[in-house]
Amino acid sequence: MRHAPKKGSTVLRGKKAEQLFLSVPDTDSAIAASRVYAGKPHMAGSEGDFDTAKYFLAHLQEELQIDHSFSDIPLYSAGSTESREATLSISSLDEPKAWIDVYYPILNNPLDRSLEILGEDGNPVWSAELEEVADETDPYAFKSANAVPTWHGISRGGQAEGKLIYAHYGRQRDFDALVEAGVDFSGKIVLTRYGGIFRGLKIKRAQELGAAAVLVYSDPRDDGTVTVENGYVPYPHGPARNPTSVQRGSVQFLSLYPGDPSTPGYPSYENSTRVEGGSKPTIPSLPISWANAEVLLKHLEDGHEGPTVRLVNNVDEKVTPIWNVMGVIPGHVKSEVVVIGAHRDAWVTGASDPSSGTVSLSEVIRGFGALSKEGWTPLRTILITSWDGEEFGLVGSTEWGEDFSEWIKDHVVAYVNMDTSVSGSRLKAAGSPLLAHLLRETAEQIPHPTSEGRSLWDAHGDSGTLFGEYMNAEIAAMHEDELLAVDSIGVSPLGSGSDYTIFLQYHGVPSTDGGFTSTLHDPVYHYHSIFDSQYWQELYGDPGFSRHIAIAKHTGLQVLRLSGDIILPFNTTHYSIELESYLDNVGSIAAAGSYDVDLSPLRGSLHALQSVSLELDSAKTKAEHKLRKILKQLKKKHAICHKIRRRIHKASCKLKKVFGKHKYNSFRQPSKRLLKAIQRVQAVNKRLIAFERGFISKDGIKDREWYKHLGVAPGKWSGYGATTFPGVTEALTMDKNATAAAYEAGRLKVLIDDLVETIRL
Repeated sequence: MRHAPKKGSTVLRGKKAEQLFLSVPDTDSAIAASRVYAGKPHMAGSEGDFDTAKYFLAHLQEELQIDHSFSDIPLYSAGSTESREATLSISSLDEPKAWIDVYYPILNNPLDRSLEILGEDGNPVWSAELEEVADETDPYAFKSANAVPTWHGISRGGQAEGKLIYAHYGRQRDFDALVEAGVDFSGKIVLTRYGGIFRGLKIKRAQELGAAAVLVYSDPRDDGTVTVENGYVPYPHGPARNPTSVQRGSVQFLSLYPGDPSTPGYPSYENSTRVEGGSKPTIPSLPISWANAEVLLKHLEDGHEGPTVRLVNNVDEKVTPIWNVMGVIPGHVKSEVVVIGAHRDAWVTGASDPSSGTVSLSEVIRGFGALSKEGWTPLRTILITSWDGEEFGLVGSTEWGEDFSEWIKDHVVAYVNMDTSVSGSRLKAAGSPLLAHLLRETAEQIPHPTSEGRSLWDAHGDSGTLFGEYMNAEIAAMHEDELLAVDSIGVSPLGSGSDYTIFLQYHGVPSTDGGFTSTLHDPVYHYHSIFDSQYWQELYGDPGFSRHIAIAKHTGLQVLRLSGDIILPFNTTHYSIELESYLDNVGSIAAAGSYDVDLSPLRGSLHALQSVSLELDSAKTKAEHKLRKILKQLKKKHAICHKIRRRIHKASCKLKKVFGKHKYNSFRQPSKRLLKAIQRVQAVNKRLIAFERGFISKDGIKDREWYKHLGVAPGKWSGYGATTFPGVTEALTMDKNATAAAYEAGRLKVLIDDLVETIRL
């Protein structure tokens, strides 16, 4: 039940609401929650996963004071009347509500796997131990060591046999260099190391070249200075990599489209029509440890080609239920909704990925609950989401986003994502340029979690404390490139790899993402391994959980301002200036390749966008100032009228006794000036909301039409990383085609010219 403001108290909003919220997130509470979520395996579709869904639902119900006295869980099958009504009624709710939506994607599970080196007679001379080896030093990893086998989600089942070839990171340029050197991949087993690009794209390129299968391993050279070579002891007895650790993960071709491969562009209901999706590999693959890769690498004869290898990867593929948990805090402006979400499913226990994000979100919910108990109501409605199936390919968020496409377009103004809150010491902030200022400003107002006198934003320059003499030069260079891939404010653009994808890339909803990420001088983070455990998190990742709390405060503060500010905190001018830097990058690529592409028409459109955006900035300031001025005047009038109302009320009571009940003017009709000021604010916000949506093309990006945003997208051959102006950029870098680049520049110009008129007041 919603609490009304206490008698005589002022309405809780603005700075007072923020101060109360920031006082709530608590390290003891966060540690306790983490021990629940990371206490047992909870892979998507598993019993443990459903248990965490129910636990998260109960947390929402408790903190938001939602009635859950009924015995049945509000569990709705996607596509059912109940599920449809639950989301479609969000923009008309007066009381908080929470429920679980069940989607039915096709997922797979491992059956049996093996990896062998064969002798000249065809018999095995070596067999790999594919499972990770834990001991009781880490009780969480030890308990879960055999719970989830090491395999690739969405991988092709089957067996392959062939000569081994090493292809470095398995990037397009790595394969191209080998092809140019005369290497034939037909029928070969390709060995690549993790890093550089999304794992699924390593397999995509290998299958295009005719390879029979792919092995992907974790290389200690990618761990920076925290290596055995530099004297560090392997985990769990030290901070270096456990040599048996294996990175599980989906190998879906994420840069083509995310979500259930069998339902591209439409939701996975239990009875949905299925297709043979084009985003799945056609050859088998396996993830392996450094301990196994080291054996294989020693057998390479000339640095590239090695012995005959046999790989088996049998999987069980079937329709599997997954559970999205949803919670709503209704606002005054019900037509505008701010969404905050984190995925809940893990490959094993996932203390960092994803439980650190879920824990931070749980603390945000506690903060919102404390505000609600004091009578707070946000200006805009807040939707809280716990996504499922993210690890298999952003499945839960994508299926929901495809299910409620029109509702999202009509109502969702922003999305704040939480994935891995803590895996290291450096703050990484990423988001739409529209929200870059909000990301930085809120981070600057929160104390650094481990260093007095500094802000959370200062942590974006932190780099760990574990140093050593030896570090791979290529890794250092890749890390430096990542640090430089930020805008003028210090915020990175969003590509893909987490649940913001459906919002930003498909619907044009401005989004943010952030958390503490691992550096080259932090204890090694064992991504998607049994060693991403509660023990590692409390010992090395975030002792005391102060970083979990900092991220909770940061994301919560973003949501409070997105849901509470009269004018949405969107910076269109910064965005329009960044767009010109994107074009400068295209110009540099064209010049370097001697491509003759006339970009001046597009540049002229960007200048027009910058000009009209400056006008919108002025309109924002004036609209808010006018409304606040009128509200302040009305507040003064209200104080005077209050005494008059009391006298009128006494008189009206006497009149009612004589003449019965009638409606009497109580001075509550809004003035025309107030209505006009509100309409002006609404007009400004409407244009701010339209800005990001202005980059959405119904035809999408060439050869991967699911991605609709022509301003930014995951790179075609990176999967995670963002490529700005993807159509123009990839026409030059991938297709080497100046004519195609000019055509794509023309498509962009049409969108931007339309956007200029859309946001013009």
